[in-house]
Amino acid sequence: MKRIYVAYVGGTIGMRPGADGYEPAPGHLTGQVRGRPELNEPEVPELTIAEYEPLLDSANMRPVDWLRIARDIAERRDAFDGFVVLHGTDTMAYTASALAFLLRGLGRPVVVTGSQIPLGVLRSDGRRNLLTSVLVAARDDVREVCLVFGSRILRGCRAIKASASGFEAFESPNVAALGSAGVTIEVDGARLRTAAPAPIALPAALDAPVGLLRLYPGMPAALLEAALAAPVRGLVLEAYGAGTVPAADPEVLRVLAEGAARGVVILVVSQCVDGRVDLGAYASSGPLVRAGAVGGLDMTTEAAYAKLVVLLSEGHRADALRELLARDLAGELTP
Repeated sequence: MKRIYVAYVGGTIGMRPGADGYEPAPGHLTGQVRGRPELNEPEVPELTIAEYEPLLDSANMRPVDWLRIARDIAERRDAFDGFVVLHGTDTMAYTASALAFLLRGLGRPVVVTGSQIPLGVLRSDGRRNLLTSVLVAARDDVREVCLVFGSRILRGCRAIKASASGFEAFESPNVAALGSAGVTIEVDGARLRTAAPAPIALPAALDAPVGLLRLYPGMPAALLEAALAAPVRGLVLEAYGAGTVPAADPEVLRVLAEGAARGVVILVVSQCVDGRVDLGAYASSGPLVRAGAVGGLDMTTEAAYAKLVVLLSEGHRADALRELLARDLAGELTP
C-alpha cells in the first residue's frame, strides 16, 4: 500500500462552523478524514496527517511558510510515496508555484488542494478534492507539484485562482491541464515532467525582498520609484500586453535606469491572462531592455513572484539570476 503524507497547513477545508462563521479548529480535519468511509476504503493509500500549528488562513501565508512546507516534505521524501498539502484557496497558486521551485528534484508527487466549503459541511467540495489529490499523489508517473481542484489536475506553477467561489476555481492559462478527474482520473503522460530525482538544497531563509507592481494608465513614476527602492532586490512588473511601459514618460525612464544601476532585477509578466511577454516586439519595451529586465514569457504572476523570491534567496549573482529567470526550471514557462 502506498503511503501518503498529508500536511494540513490551514484553510477552509478543515474549518468548522463557529459563531462568526467558519473557523480553524485543531484536530477537526483529522477527525473528519478518519470518519469518512470513502477515505478509508482499501483502494485509498495509507494516510499520515500532520496538522500545522498554528493553522493559517491562506491570506496570512508568507514566503517563510512556503519554506516550512518544503522542509517538511523534503525531510520525508524517503518515507512516503507522495505528499498532499491542504491549503486555503486565496494564495494556493502562490504556494504551489513556490513549492515547484523549492522542491525541484524531489522525484515525488506533491499535490496542493483545498476547498470552498469545509470537509464536514453539507455539499462540501473538500471530499472530492481530497480523495482525488490522494489518488494523484499515489501515482508512479507524477513527479512534480500539482494543484488539484474540482475536476482539474494542473501543474502547480501554472495555476491561477480564477473564481472566488466556484468549485472549478483554478485555471491554467497558456498551457493545458495535466489531466482531469471525471468518471476516471486521467493524466496525460506526455505533459508530465520527467526530471530525475536530485538532491534538494533549500535556502536557509526565504526572505528576499521582492515587490510586485501592476502598471496602469497615468501611474505616477513615484509609485514605480517606491517599488524599486531599497531594500527591494527584485520586482515583478505586470506590464501591458507583450511587455510595454509608458516609454514617453521621462520620469518612468529615469526611475527604471536608477533601479538598474542599483542592481534591482526586474521580471516582466503580462497583465493579459493569455499570451506571453516579448520584450523585443515593441519599441515601448526598450526601457525595460535597457534596465536589464527579464521577460517572463508566459509565466503567471504567481509563478514569477515565487520564482524571483526563491532564486534571490538562493543567493545567485545577478547574471546567473537573470539566466535562471529566463530558463524553464519547473514547467513554469514555455521557451
